[in-house]
Amino acid sequence: MDAIKRSKRHGEILDLLRRQGTCEISELARYFGVSLETIRRDVKPLTRSGQLLKMHGAVALPDRLGEVPFERRMRENADAKQAIAEAFSRHVRDGDSLILDTGTTTSYLARALLGHRNLTVVTNSSDVARTLATVNANRVYMAGGELRGDNGAAFGSAAIEFIGRFQVRYSVISIGAIDPKGGFMDVELAERELARRALACGETSVVISDHSKFGRSSLVKVADFEEIDLLVTDRPPPSRLARALAEAGVEVEIAAQAADR
Repeated sequence: MDAIKRSKRHGEILDLLRRQGTCEISELARYFGVSLETIRRDVKPLTRSGQLLKMHGAVALPDRLGEVPFERRMRENADAKQAIAEAFSRHVRDGDSLILDTGTTTSYLARALLGHRNLTVVTNSSDVARTLATVNANRVYMAGGELRGDNGAAFGSAAIEFIGRFQVRYSVISIGAIDPKGGFMDVELAERELARRALACGETSVVISDHSKFGRSSLVKVADFEEIDLLVTDRPPPSRLARALAEAGVEVEIAAQAADR
């Protein structure tokens, strides 16, 4: 029986890593509800056979080691992000103008907008710019400055000043945390400063974020709830957060995923 369980877990470990690329040993132990020693025994034959590589307390698929973090984050909650992107894309009309900041959910949104025409898109994300710049008579304006190696996005004073030149119909930002007390939050000050400038340039301020950000707190506040018009997400927020959003007048739209539709 132990051998059968172990064999089943081997397959589940490989499936998990196909979705995530890399995973810490401690994370695997928590995920399967077993001890660290049990997981170490599980991964040993997988590393011996070359199906996994072991490194610094983690394991990875050999073909994923060259991935940048942005590519890995694109696979996390991918169905939810795609559903959110498709839901908001239905608000957008041909000829509309948008600011999109950098983030995996905004990258999904760029792909969801590929059927639209004559858009004006302002962004600091090279991925968003590359996706939309050469199709359907769109005009894409890319903020300048040094591009980060992990996500190909421009930050800093030059990017902020550039974004501030525009007035658009929708300012759309992704976010790292949504806290009932702290509001919309993120990890890095540079991302916060650019997002705040973007929000000031739109007729309608939009946050697109999946449910994994609910109830989280982070290092810096990006915006109070009262500053945001629309939150598009994939699940109803928990009651305390839902009350805070409702009291601030934030419209919450729940995107249906493909299975639900």
